[in-house]
Amino acid sequence: MGNEFSGLSDRKKLILKAIIDAHIRGGEPVGSKYLTQNLPISISSATIRNEMSELEEMGFLEQPHTSAGRVPSEYGYRFYVDSLMKSYEMTMNELAELNRLTKNKMERLDSILEGAAQLMGNLTNYTALAFKGKSRVTVITQFRTMRMGMGKFLLIMMTSEENVQTKVINHGFELNDTALERLEGVLNKHLCNVNLESVTLSEISDMEREVGYEAAPLISPIVKGVYDVINTGGEDELKFAGVDRLLQYPEFSDVGKFRQLLGAIEKKDDILDIVSHSKKDEINVYIGSENSVDVMNNSTLIFRTITQNDKVVGAIGVIGPCRMDYSKVIATIDYLSRNIQQMMDQDKMLLGNESEEE
Repeated sequence: MGNEFSGLSDRKKLILKAIIDAHIRGGEPVGSKYLTQNLPISISSATIRNEMSELEEMGFLEQPHTSAGRVPSEYGYRFYVDSLMKSYEMTMNELAELNRLTKNKMERLDSILEGAAQLMGNLTNYTALAFKGKSRVTVITQFRTMRMGMGKFLLIMMTSEENVQTKVINHGFELNDTALERLEGVLNKHLCNVNLESVTLSEISDMEREVGYEAAPLISPIVKGVYDVINTGGEDELKFAGVDRLLQYPEFSDVGKFRQLLGAIEKKDDILDIVSHSKKDEINVYIGSENSVDVMNNSTLIFRTITQNDKVVGAIGVIGPCRMDYSKVIATIDYLSRNIQQMMDQDKMLLGNESEEE
């Protein structure tokens, strides 16, 4: 957060951290009496009250209308996450649970992510999420052509997922049956059972030469059309574990607001948009109004993505109140996501819809 926090003295940082730690644990406003008794150094009540007042004026704390104590603001939580909190030391039992989840290196990615969400929910007592992106590359297993009249034909594509896709090819010139059959053969020779992203310009030139001058102008638009068709399949998936855990926190006691949040979780689209456009290879923390979803303005969303070939294929995280045990949540997500990422990098993990290999 840089220069905007440079005016905080070490004493203010100490007091702010103590207030946030206490509020996370107990959920109640924190007053000067508590701080006088629990700070690691001796500071008078009058000095603490002055410092708390200044922290409130600076936007780090807020004072509930009926209390003499203070609670952290979003701004305070953000500074806490970026600069104040200590790293959480995971227990041996927690490490054993996390390691047990990732021990099977040939597990399907969607199963790993769902298991990770369940485990994170249990360890943190927040609602956990598992995101699985469109990771499978669909390939064409067979091409067929069917004439539809003058100047156009239907290109029929059987996919590796046993689906049939079609595309109308308008060529606008005479293409006899022999040329159409030759085109079909060339497509089956060069484009079947391959990732279209790997098709080179040289191969496209070879295809144009093999089909002959009549059909050569069709090769580039066909390749582009086939690529567009196979990349429209599949959907991003977002699953949640332990949504009912949110009800344990007073921040979600307002029935109307909770129903709105529940609607966003059930609809998924807005949260999917946040996750799919997040920063790669780092923990993403969205506190309160930092979330683009309005109904999450009293919530925190934390997650980390899993990548393959620089593409986001999954993510794990949690949703909870702004008054969250950030240190434990971040440590848990970081440890588990790094282990899954290491499996992705070192071993062949079976992805979602792929058939299991021997």
